[in-house]
Amino acid sequence: MPQITLQHVAFAAVALVTLGSAIMVVSLRNIFHCLLFLALSFLGVAGVYLLLSADFLAAAQVLIYVGAVVVLMMFALMMTHRVMTTDLSQTLYQWWLAPLPIALGVFVILFRVYVRHGGAVFIPHGIKTAPTTGIIGRALLTKYVLPFELASIVLLVAMVGAIILAKEDRPDDPD
Repeated sequence: MPQITLQHVAFAAVALVTLGSAIMVVSLRNIFHCLLFLALSFLGVAGVYLLLSADFLAAAQVLIYVGAVVVLMMFALMMTHRVMTTDLSQTLYQWWLAPLPIALGVFVILFRVYVRHGGAVFIPHGIKTAPTTGIIGRALLTKYVLPFELASIVLLVAMVGAIILAKEDRPDDPD
């Protein structure tokens, strides 16, 4: 019988929060509440990254998904007054039926791996569990600085282009 450590308990708690909030995202009727649970689900994924000693991925998950994507969706949702005042309820009453075979298959595979390894956390030999943020940051600002800056310029041009296209599409704009 494997010994239950604090890391196992933390993983179980984070996994429960992540899965519970993901289920709430697809089952709630209010789209704003779904968005709040989506942010909680993304935070849970960041917690899993932290438990796996991938601190850079956890920080990127929080900054990009929770800090940018979910906040952008919230602003878009709140700016659309009609969406906030209209009841956008789901009409599918069998939403749980579609992902059920996939979820059961993933559960069976993970359970078999868990039983085969005796419930032990498997970390291959030679993998360091030290913080990786400094290593990745140094690599991005030294060895990979040109591709990093080119990617930022491409994203900036895409954002400016999207703003210009959105502005041209509005017929009620006097400009």
